[in-house]
Amino acid sequence: MKALALLPAFALAGLTMACGAGGNGAGGVASSAAPGGSSGDTAAQAKDEKLAAQLPAAVKADGKIVVGQDQTYPPNEFKDAGDKVTGFDVDLGTALAQVLGLKAEFQNSTFDGVIPGIAAQKYEMGISSFTINADRMKSVDMISYYRAGTSLAVLKGNPEGLSVDKLCGKNVAVQQGTTQVEDLQKRTKACTDAGKPAINVTTFEAQTDANLALTAKRVQAELADSPVIDYAVQQTNEQLEVVGAPYDTAPYGILLPKNSGDYGKAVQGAVQKLIDNGTYKKILEKWGLSGSGAVTTSEINPAP
Repeated sequence: MKALALLPAFALAGLTMACGAGGNGAGGVASSAAPGGSSGDTAAQAKDEKLAAQLPAAVKADGKIVVGQDQTYPPNEFKDAGDKVTGFDVDLGTALAQVLGLKAEFQNSTFDGVIPGIAAQKYEMGISSFTINADRMKSVDMISYYRAGTSLAVLKGNPEGLSVDKLCGKNVAVQQGTTQVEDLQKRTKACTDAGKPAINVTTFEAQTDANLALTAKRVQAELADSPVIDYAVQQTNEQLEVVGAPYDTAPYGILLPKNSGDYGKAVQGAVQKLIDNGTYKKILEKWGLSGSGAVTTSEINPAP
């Protein structure tokens, strides 16, 4: 109960995922405001007729874009105390949809269920802190919109004296399906190749559960995207701390079906419009995201 009290947003999001999404990627649906409305304190966007005209008929026919995301990843996408989906990606997705003259409908999923969901036409888009890499671009198109790295979080004061190069034999939490899983696999091999104990990696379906494992001292560290770790430090009243600087910085990408053509151009154009008109900056500021992660140009399938 102490951990739940310390992390109300994390705990709520974690419980929501456990009860709603389970292990199969299914979950509740939360809709943003209708076109002309706002999902938060960001001004509503006017429809861009030229960009909207590039959308596939199947996407715009019902007046909405169905967006898959893992809603356990604050501050990017999570459930608030009123069980409403919120976050940086939600505000961006809402504004993007408005530019295209549509409403964004955000559907909860496991992180590793979003890309298969797009392939199965369950989702028309994915906005869920996906780092752009060559492997993912084999299955989906990716529209860049932010840059984030990996950060290491430990308990305040770093009692174990840990760093990313000193994790051999330690208990480390990570969310399944993330780039940090592969990172830890490589680090574990380096440990064993050097004759040191392997890293004891504990994977969680929900990022919120990884956060709670660290505050509850069930693990000694966790790896996650830099904005997520920074937010965790804030939300725990600095019971946690970041060790070192973010590394392996790379862009996030909005996911679209592979070979999306004009659809991809429309989404990229909408992101660029939000960058150019200042809305993007306001959303970043709202969620306390580092200006160093902001991009000035959105690209379709940029080189990783």
